[in-house]
Amino acid sequence: MQYDSPSNVLGQPLVPCSFEPLTGFFRDGCCKTNEQDLGSHLVCAIVTNDFLQFSLKRGNDLITPRPEYQFPGLIAGDQWCLCLNRWIEALEANCAPLIKLESTHAKALEKVSLEVLEQYAAVAEI
Repeated sequence: MQYDSPSNVLGQPLVPCSFEPLTGFFRDGCCKTNEQDLGSHLVCAIVTNDFLQFSLKRGNDLITPRPEYQFPGLIAGDQWCLCLNRWIEALEANCAPLIKLESTHAKALEKVSLEVLEQYAAVAEI
């Protein structure tokens, strides 16, 4: 079951994270979740080379395309719904990527304070 009206960490309706590449647990462009999303793909991150290498070393290759999973492979600058725990690990390792608050699911606040998330907020484009 997908949650009907997901909110972002700012208490507003969740804004899509990325359609190119197409992200999200449901591959709908949004960091939506439900009980089947065991990884909690909640954080809309703007990935960096440092983060991609960090994730690779932790056993999650986000660089290599995997068409069988509708995964194009990521490059620096791509926006992607990351697992909350991986973003926290990157935070602790000083390589957490910037995030889009308006596209990060409110459930992220169960493990990370808004104050910490705001420190990694990407500046919105005008």
